[in-house]
Amino acid sequence: MTDNDQNDTRKLSIISSKGSLDMAYPGLILGNAARMSGIEAHMFFTFWGLDIITKSKLNSLNVATVGNPSMHPWFHIPTFLGAIPGMSAAATWMMRREIDKLDFPPIGEFVEMIIDAGAHVYGCKMSMDMMKLTQDDLVDGAVVLGAMEFLELSEGGQVIFV
Repeated sequence: MTDNDQNDTRKLSIISSKGSLDMAYPGLILGNAARMSGIEAHMFFTFWGLDIITKSKLNSLNVATVGNPSMHPWFHIPTFLGAIPGMSAAATWMMRREIDKLDFPPIGEFVEMIIDAGAHVYGCKMSMDMMKLTQDDLVDGAVVLGAMEFLELSEGGQVIFV
C-alpha cells in the first residue's frame, strides 16, 4: 500500500462517554456500519462509556429514566416519575424487548462482533485510572490508550461524540 492509498482510506473515530443501554447502541451501530462499509473505525470509550467494554458491566447496562427527557414520551411518564424505584428496570426491560425485535445482538456480542470486523477499540487511560480499572477489566481486543494518542489516530477522519 502506498502513502496515497493510506490517505484515501476513510476513517471514523467514535467517542462514547455514556454507559447506559440506550447510549451504547448508537456508537456500536455506527462502528459496525463503518466496518461493513470498509471504513477504518476507531472507538474510544471514556468515563461511563467504559461500561460498554468492561467485562463485568457490559451485559448489565440499564436505561436511565431520570435526566433522560427523550425517554419519557416513549415510556409515557412524566420526568419526575422516572425516580420511582423500579422505573429504570422496567424501562430497561422494555428497551431490551424492542432491541430483540430488531434482532440486534446483546452489547457483549456486538462489541465482540465489531472487534472481529477489525474496529479498533480503546479504553481511555485517564478514565480507567480514575475508576481503578486495568487492561484485564476490558473485553479481549480492547487497548488502553491516552486521549492524545487517540487524537493522533483520529487525525484526518470524521469524529463523532456519542
